[in-house]
Parts: sequence; structure tokens; C-alpha cells
Amino acid sequence: MSLRRDISKARTISFGALVVGLAMGMPGTALAQDTADEPLGEQGAIIVTGYRASLESAVNEKREAQQIVESISAEDIGKLPDASIAESIARLPGLTSQRVNGRSNAISIRGFAPDFSTTLLNGREQTSTGDNRAVEYDQYPSEIVNAVNVYKTPMASLVGQGLSGTVDMRTIRPLDTGKRVVSVGARGTYTDQGKLNAGSNDKGYRVNALYVDQFANDTLGVALGASYLDEPYQVEEFNAWGYADGPDGNKVIGGSKSYVTSTNLKRLGLNGTVQWRPSSNFTSTLDAFYSNFKDDQFKRGIELPLYWSGASLDDGYTASDGLITQGSFSDVKGVLRNDAFQRHAKLYSFGWNNQWQTDNGWKAMADISYSRTDRNELVVETYSGTGRADEGATDTIGFVSGSGGSTFTHQLDYSDYDLIMLTSPQGWGGTQIGTDGTTITGGQDGYYNNRKIKDELWQFRVEVAKEISGGPVSSVQMGWNYTTRSKSLVPEEYFLGLVANTDGTVSVPIPEDARMGSTDLSYLGLGSMVSYDPIQLVNDGLYNLVTNPYGDVVVKSYAIREKIMTAYAQANIDADIGSAVLTGNFGLQANWTDQNSRGATAVYLGTNANGSPNIGASQRNESTDYLDVLPSLNLSLRFPSEFVIRFAAAREIIRPRLDDMRASLSWGYTITGDVAQVTGSSGNPDLRPWRANALDLTFEKYFSTKGYIAAQFYWKDLKSYIYNLDVTLPTDSLALPSPGDDITIAPTAQLNVPINGTGGKLYGVELATTLPFETFTSALEGFGVTGSVAYTKTKISPVPGGASEDLPGYSKWVANGTAYFEKAGFSVRGSVRYRSTFVGEVSGFGASRVRRRAAEEMIVDGQIGYEFQPGSALEGLTLTVQGQNLTDEPFITANPGDARQVIDYQSYGRRFLAGFTYKF
Repeated sequence: MSLRRDISKARTISFGALVVGLAMGMPGTALAQDTADEPLGEQGAIIVTGYRASLESAVNEKREAQQIVESISAEDIGKLPDASIAESIARLPGLTSQRVNGRSNAISIRGFAPDFSTTLLNGREQTSTGDNRAVEYDQYPSEIVNAVNVYKTPMASLVGQGLSGTVDMRTIRPLDTGKRVVSVGARGTYTDQGKLNAGSNDKGYRVNALYVDQFANDTLGVALGASYLDEPYQVEEFNAWGYADGPDGNKVIGGSKSYVTSTNLKRLGLNGTVQWRPSSNFTSTLDAFYSNFKDDQFKRGIELPLYWSGASLDDGYTASDGLITQGSFSDVKGVLRNDAFQRHAKLYSFGWNNQWQTDNGWKAMADISYSRTDRNELVVETYSGTGRADEGATDTIGFVSGSGGSTFTHQLDYSDYDLIMLTSPQGWGGTQIGTDGTTITGGQDGYYNNRKIKDELWQFRVEVAKEISGGPVSSVQMGWNYTTRSKSLVPEEYFLGLVANTDGTVSVPIPEDARMGSTDLSYLGLGSMVSYDPIQLVNDGLYNLVTNPYGDVVVKSYAIREKIMTAYAQANIDADIGSAVLTGNFGLQANWTDQNSRGATAVYLGTNANGSPNIGASQRNESTDYLDVLPSLNLSLRFPSEFVIRFAAAREIIRPRLDDMRASLSWGYTITGDVAQVTGSSGNPDLRPWRANALDLTFEKYFSTKGYIAAQFYWKDLKSYIYNLDVTLPTDSLALPSPGDDITIAPTAQLNVPINGTGGKLYGVELATTLPFETFTSALEGFGVTGSVAYTKTKISPVPGGASEDLPGYSKWVANGTAYFEKAGFSVRGSVRYRSTFVGEVSGFGASRVRRRAAEEMIVDGQIGYEFQPGSALEGLTLTVQGQNLTDEPFITANPGDARQVIDYQSYGRRFLAGFTYKF
């Protein structure tokens, strides 16, 4: 193997050190430099350390990489300041994120939604805490992740690759670190939204510790890391039901369901690595990772049924350009909501890797890994108001609608415990009778939804490689991998009915011991409202839990199993071409996939006592298998002038969303006149992957070891696209109930099913740079910038001849930049992230995810820090102060064509953090 390839492999970790500093933001020492304690070299030369050193390391890593790759790594062990690595990854060229409850937890690469990429931990596939394949990064503490590589182009030996990219998180290898490291850190957090909900917090903290050491003459290494986080997030939310066709052809708000949401996030992360190298020819590494994640929310607000209800729009409203922007509704019966959302997940990940090499160039590797996620999501809705159904006082609600959502005026005091009672103010749901005979009359008083998800993955891999001398091919490698994954969802859904309500008329005062004062809704103009813990009331037995018997619950459950066998062969290139050097690789990967899906089909079993259809389910079990052959090519032509041209070509795939593969079927009636039209939806167990042919071309110019500028062009032709289509089937193939007397069922039904479509084109360019100003003049030593701008164009037409559609997560423009100053231990940085409008996912009914068009957003962060210098009594101590979302950028979705028709307007506030890291 040539020296060039040895250098390339040796820098795998240090590349990230560049962008870490940029993306993370704490002063420190780059792993690649390892010279923070030695400011003078052997000849007395000044050695750059800290953030600037990490940038220089990253510049060198990018130059030596064999693929098109972006990276981040710790500026120094244990010094990553972000709540999760998602915020840091989102600052890399061509990458961005969507915020959920004020924090980034999923990544979009090159205009694709998170479901189009895959995430590995130490090169191994991972289960997910979400409903699908995309890993949610807030599960992984930044302190125990040492480096992250984002591969934008695949290669044959990269198993588990995605279509838009592959994210590989790396933990510390203690023998490679080469010295003892002990690091501890802590920080406090403050959110300036305040304590929005009664009983919530606006302050939190996190602590972390890391220990790395070597024993037995450096043949045994141990790394142990721990991180604990207890932090609040506060959100002011406006949400519109939608906009109705109002009088005089104007649109008007149909209703509002707005909350203040308070989240308490607790996360324990543990990581351990044992590395044994009894000789230079053999290394055995055992990894373990555990995360216990608890995301507990209270949501309190007032749901206002307006135009889509029995309320009346008063005369005297104001309309502008087709939208009623100001007016009032009379006879409004508000529904006060005290809801709880608990999302608890435990993630386990284990891996054992063994590597052998001989003195004659042969190498072998065997790896076995296991990943499991157990997740439980509980949503409890409880309702209160002035009286049940037609009883109780109504209100007059004034409204003003615009680009910031709607604000309201009111007359009733919603914080009056003598006025507001536990009840069903709108009588929603009517009479419900459970399978055990339990009855709710006069409307449901709440809803209970418990979703249980299990995700399990085993992976086995072997590889053999041989170095070759005397030709353009420097080595070859062949391998085999087998992955089996299973994921299941079991929903438990119940209507809540007050135990005391036996005749459909009773409303119950909120118990004295459950009252938590009031929650302020002044941002909506609604004053304050009563507050209590809904889970406590359920546990105290105030409600009956009545099983939801309807078919839409039964068919939500599914179980997916995948078995994937992968074989690959790859040749690595290292050749002289004139004065230039050509490096890279080419190869072939073959994937045999066997997928199975189990679900339920809704079956009519008769009529319930309340006249509703009694729906059961029949089991559905379907399997399919297919083969994908994936060639790949990565070439880098390196010139003596520090100019590099890269070219890559590949066939890429990403497997379907797991919920799209469910074997389930549900249906319902739409009655027009005396004919009942049957409509329904189903998963598709026979789905094939998204497939694309991809080309990449990159031009990079380097300025010594300090900076670079790059232009990266990419093009993807999606040969297969998954979208939903209405298909027609005969109704006599379905077990349907009678739609009513004198009503005829239509002979055919329309079923909405995900299918493989034809796809389309996606292409774009990324401009990226890291530029220290000392490149131009020594007077600006310590100053610099780093960042990127990405433009992506999409022409996706899944239906032949149909209109183009935007991919989920697609933004035409994505940009980020960091300006910094670092010298003599002082560090100041300001960062900006921008993305143009995109189709995002938000939480819908029953914790389901729905897609909506989101507005553009710009996130501004900043920090200052100081690292005590060698010779100081506090050497090893770093202090930092950070500000996140300094401009309080909201998350906004609106109806297409009119930005004033706001559906979601979420304000997250600013977050301030102060802390320290001490390494000794």
C-alpha cells in the first residue's frame, strides 16, 4: 500500500476536527494535532491549537479523502457543546435540519428528507427511535460521539448506505488515542420563554464525563463515557384547523387548536469501548452504547370551533384579498385541553470487531453487532369547559388573522375553576360502547393513545483484503454482510369517559388536589386557563377507559421483517498520471432482500349497541423478495498545485418507509344521495426501494494546509419513486356493513395505496470554503470564516405526465456560515443557518406525522469562550457561554398560495447556555 493511502486512512478521524470547531463551537485542541500542551515545536515554532487547528486538520482530511465526504469531530475529547449532534451536522455543506419542539433531531441531505439517508454507529446499522428508518439524533449525546462522517457518495464496501447520503457516527478508539484522558464537563441552560405551563421549568443542566486509558504496555485500551441531560424546552404554538369557504367568496379560519407546550427532556447516555491489540497484526474491539430517553410534554390550550361549528360569524368582518382578516364569532363553545405526551425510548447497541493483517499484505475482518430500540408513546387528551354538549355558557371570540397566525379576544374567564369543569363541551364522539360493555354517553371526555414500538436489528459481516504492488490498483477487498431487522407497532386506543357521567349530562369539577393554578395564553389573547395533570386524573380513576372499536385503530398495527444479504467487491486505485496522482475506488455491491409484512384488514362484524359498525380484523401476511446490483466509482485527480478534481458515479437505493410497507387495509363510506362510495387506504408489502443513478463532480482548491474552496456538482436520476395513488377494486371483495336503508353500495371502491412510480431528476451545486484571514495578511491572524451555500433543483413527476412535486424535506437553497476569532485562548464565533421553504413533518392526531409546507427560516447562534493556557494554574479548563436561536426564529407552515393562511406558527424562544469542560 502506498504512502498516500496510509496518510488518507490515518486522517479518518482528524478530518472532522475541522468542521467541528465550526459547527460545534468550543475552544479546544484537535485530536489530530494533540499539541495543546506544547505550544512550541522542537525548533521553537509556534504551533496552532484549538479551533483553528481543527479547521486545518479538516482541510487536510477533505483533501486526502477518497469519497465526497463531510465530517465533524470533537475539537478535543469531551468538548462537543450541542444538545445533540444534529445541530452540528446541520452546518455541513448541503445539509440542514428541521426543528421539532425547538431542537434539531433529524437531518436532510442534498434536498432529501431524513428517510432517504441512513445512519451507522461505528460502521454498523442502527435501529430508530422514530416510526421509520431515519435515526433521530437527539438520542445520541454529543459528548460520547467522537466524530461523524457524512458520505455523499457510496462505495462498494460501505454497507447500509443511503440514497442521499450515509451518516457514520464514530466513538473513541482508546488505543488510537495513545494517552490517558480524563474529561468532565457541565453546563446550565436557560430558555427565555419562561415557565409557560404551570409546573414547568425554564432552567436545566447537563453533565458528562469521559475516561480513556491504556494498559498492559499499550495492548489494552478502555474508553468509558457518560452523559446526563435534564433540560426544558418551551413552545408557544398557534394551530389552525384550516380555512373554510366563507361569505362572499372569502376564506375564513375554520377553527383553532393552539397550545403552550412545555417539554422536559431527560437523557442518560452511556458508552464503553474495550480495545485489545496483543500484536501489531491483530486488534479486537468491543463497543457498547445505551441511551435512556424520556421526552415528557404538557400541552395546554383552548380549542376554538369557529366557522366549522355551530358558532356564527358576525356581520362587520373585514376582508382583504380573499381572506377575512378580522371579525368575531358568537356562540363559541371552547374546549379546554390539558394534554400529556410521553415519549420514552431505550436504545441498546453492541458491536464486536476483529481485524487481522499479515506481513505479506493480507487483511481480514469479522464484525457482529446488535441494535434494539424499545419505545413507548403515550398521548392523553382531556377536555373541560363550561358544560356538556348544549349546556353551559358560550363565548364571543374576536379574531385577527395574518402572517403570524391568529390572535383572539374573549369574554369568559377560562381560569375560573367554578366555571370550568371536566366534561365534553362539544359532545364529540357521541355515545361509545366498549367491547367490555363500558359506556360513554353524551360525548367522550378525552382520549388515550398508547403506541408501543419495538425495533431490533442483527448484523454479521466478514471481509478479506489484499494489498497489490506495482500497478494502478493498490488493493482489493471482498466482503459479505447479513442483516435481519424487525419492527412492530401495537396501538392501544381508548375513549375517556368520566366515571360519574352515567346519563350523558354530568360534568365534574376539577378535583382540588389536582389543580395546578393557571397557564397563561396571553400570546393568543385568551388570558389564562385552568391547569391540571391529565395523567394523574386517569391514574386516580376519574375516567373509564373504553376501547376504541373502530377499524382505523386495528389497522394501525403492523410488523415488518427484513432479511438483507449483501456481497461486495472493491478495488482501490493509487496511480501516477504525469505530474498528478489518481486515487479512488471502483466496485460492485449486490443486495438480496427478503421482506415480510404482517397487518390487519378491517372486517365488518355487525352493529354496535350505539348503531355504529362493529369492526374486527383479519390477519394479512405477505412477503416478497428482490435483488439490487449497485456499481460505484470514486476518482480523485490530485495536482501538484493543490488542485483536486473528483468524479463519482453510482447506483443508489433507499428502502421504503416501514409504515408504507404495512400489510393493512381500512375503509369508510361517503354517501351522496342514495349511493355510498367506498374509500380506504392500505400499505403495500410489495414495495420496492427508491432507486437512483447518481453523478458527482467536484473541484477543490487548497491553500497550503490552512484553507480551501470547493464547488461540488451533483445529479440524481430517480428511476423509482414511492408515492400514493388511488386504485380501483370491486366492493364485493370487501366485507362491508350496510350503509343504511335505501342506500346502495357503489360497485367499485377507491383505495389509496403507496406504489413505485417513475421518479424524476434532482441536481444541484454546493459551494464551500474554510478561509483563515491570515492567508492574506498576518495582521488578521486568528480571524476567519467557514461555510457553504447549496442550490438544489428538483423535477420529480411520480405520475407519468403529471405535475412536478417537491420531495419531502426539499429546500431549494441551504446556506450556513461561521465567522470566528481565536487567539491566545480566547474564542468568539457567530453562526448562521438558512434554508428556503420546504415540505416538513409535524405531529398530527394521535402522534401521527403529517406533511405541511414550511416557511423559510434563518437560525442565528453565537458563543464566546476561553481556554486557560499552558502554564496557568487552571490549565485544562475551558469556559463557554452560548446563545441559540438568538433572533427567535419561528417555525411556520401555511396553505399554499397565501402565506396569511397560517396553519402552524411555533415560537421556540432563545436559549442561553453556560458551562465548562475540564481535561486532565
